[in-house]
Amino acid sequence: MGTKALTMLEPLRQGPPPLDSAFASAAVSCTLPARYEAVREARQFTRATLSRWALDHRIDDIALVTSELVTNALRHALPGDALGNCESAENAVGLHLERHRSRLVCAVRDLSAKGPVARAVDDFAAESGRGLFLVDSFSESWGWHPTPEPDQGKIVWALFAL
Repeated sequence: MGTKALTMLEPLRQGPPPLDSAFASAAVSCTLPARYEAVREARQFTRATLSRWALDHRIDDIALVTSELVTNALRHALPGDALGNCESAENAVGLHLERHRSRLVCAVRDLSAKGPVARAVDDFAAESGRGLFLVDSFSESWGWHPTPEPDQGKIVWALFAL
């Protein structure tokens, strides 16, 4: 997410900005390649970061939501030939964690401008389709907005109380 990390939560498409990025006490970002192994890398990055920030009591919930957001970015937001394509693999998905005094924001950037769509979950035994339901269940709130650069995708975020 690079130099745009501080402005990544503005403007939100759904609801007001959860926090002012200028007052974050800590923030980290990483880029993930366009391959499914990136979900594990995102989870490990999140767990290590939250452990460094002494937020061990929230690791499981936040790592789960991170996994779901990154999985959705890989499944639904990349061009058809990008997944596993070495040339498209660089900087395909960005992960940003931002800690404030009483809140944490997990944000995932992808290359699609199309917003996420929460589907009705009729079959809880199904292997897919519950990602945004889990995000909604484990976070205080979530939403999305286009990136500040035109035609550069979107950012899907989840907010957690600490």
